[in-house]
Amino acid sequence: MKFRQILISAGLTGALLLGACNKTLEVEPLFQKDGSQIFTTLQDYEYALTGAYGLMRQVGYLGSGGQTTSTWALLPDMMADNLVRTAEDLANWQVQINWAYATDEDDLQVAWLAAYSVVNQANLVLRNIDRFAATEETRVNRIKGQALALRANAHFDVLRYWGENFDRNSTARGIPYVESADFTNKPPRLSVAETWNKIFADMEQAETLLGNVDTPVNAGSSRGAIDQDVVRALLARMHLYAKNYAQAEAYATAVIEAFPLADQATFPSIWTDASTDEVIWAVAFNAGEGSPAIGTHLASTNRNRYRPAAAAEALYDQENDVRHPSYFATRLLGTTRRRILYKYFSRTDVRQRLLDETSETLPAQRPTGDNVVNWKISRTGEMYLIRAEARALQTGKADLALEDLNALRAARIANYEPETGLAGQALVDAIATERRKELFAEGHRWFDLKRTTRTVNRGTECGAGSAVCTLGPTAREWTWPIPQLEVDSNPALSNQQTTGF
Repeated sequence: MKFRQILISAGLTGALLLGACNKTLEVEPLFQKDGSQIFTTLQDYEYALTGAYGLMRQVGYLGSGGQTTSTWALLPDMMADNLVRTAEDLANWQVQINWAYATDEDDLQVAWLAAYSVVNQANLVLRNIDRFAATEETRVNRIKGQALALRANAHFDVLRYWGENFDRNSTARGIPYVESADFTNKPPRLSVAETWNKIFADMEQAETLLGNVDTPVNAGSSRGAIDQDVVRALLARMHLYAKNYAQAEAYATAVIEAFPLADQATFPSIWTDASTDEVIWAVAFNAGEGSPAIGTHLASTNRNRYRPAAAAEALYDQENDVRHPSYFATRLLGTTRRRILYKYFSRTDVRQRLLDETSETLPAQRPTGDNVVNWKISRTGEMYLIRAEARALQTGKADLALEDLNALRAARIANYEPETGLAGQALVDAIATERRKELFAEGHRWFDLKRTTRTVNRGTECGAGSAVCTLGPTAREWTWPIPQLEVDSNPALSNQQTTGF
């Protein structure tokens, strides 16, 4: 294929003008549209796969920037009732926190593009990789399986904000599902059911492929890439959202058998990256790569932009629950005592140098931190909660659900006495409360309230500069509008805007 170009640049040299005047030039393209001249070896595909993982760190996805916070990391807790805006914040994310977004909101556009950039990079990895399968099948399986899972998970993340419903067979509006790197493709907005069809197809293929690979995806204790266990953990989560409770239970069980809960002595070390016990998948962050957590407590400058909600912190047994000192701390600003989110402070455990609860002054050695820790996407604690909820919502499995709830609590709370007799809605509510405690500030709270059609009720903790305290379960704001620029550029979305926008 050749392009016929007419040279019209006035900046060309005189010699070129004399040689090419009034003529067309035959120019060979540098690359073919199908990418076959770009990726010529499987090592090229390996590099591209690394790029897909790297895009998860970008501002708008997990990373946090001046105007756009970590959309799938801490923002869900800010938008709900776990993290409260303080007067130290500059209201950069007030639109999301106050549920005041419109179709032309820049932050929503940034989030949309961030997720679909991961999708696009995964599609680049998938494009034409099967041509190597005949000679290097297991290596292709390893690369392709990860790319399929990355693509499906990014679409799932988009569905969590932009899907109007999560039920497996819902005909409500889902999202566009992009399966090629062709920029001319203009995908329509699928129904939720159609979106799930594609997500599960990609994930199930990934699970199969990653069961037959040339070398382990994660070496040693590293948990930074998607292997078969990660796929199963994500499938457990996805099936819970879709209300496929038997499947959610089965996948969670498979992961629990491979990843036991951390003991109480080890649990704090998870949050300084000193231990990977019960960590199933974590996106790596290193110095210079940003952090999901700088929008809450900025450790290096002692700026507390979002504090833990007092109502959430009050749920813990503060004397015996190992989660409490792992997640929360007190830090002074002048003489003002402030509660801070501690779990993402730094890779160095500095709690002994923060303000002691009985002290009136900060120790002379000031604490230091940079908020650089790996972002834990999936942990065994979540798997116990998925299985407990899935069992509680199936007939005849309340006792098993309570066993899971008690097992998780016993792993976190010293001298815990197992609860007995919980069943029905009381059991479901207890699991939801435990989920809030276990997964505090891990990017679940908004979505948990949305998928269970509950109300956000911030009580008296609406946050600085806000009078918006309550969001009912039928409000349009649970589903984000598709960015107007996307609608304008894709005719297939012209009549598919989110209901109410």
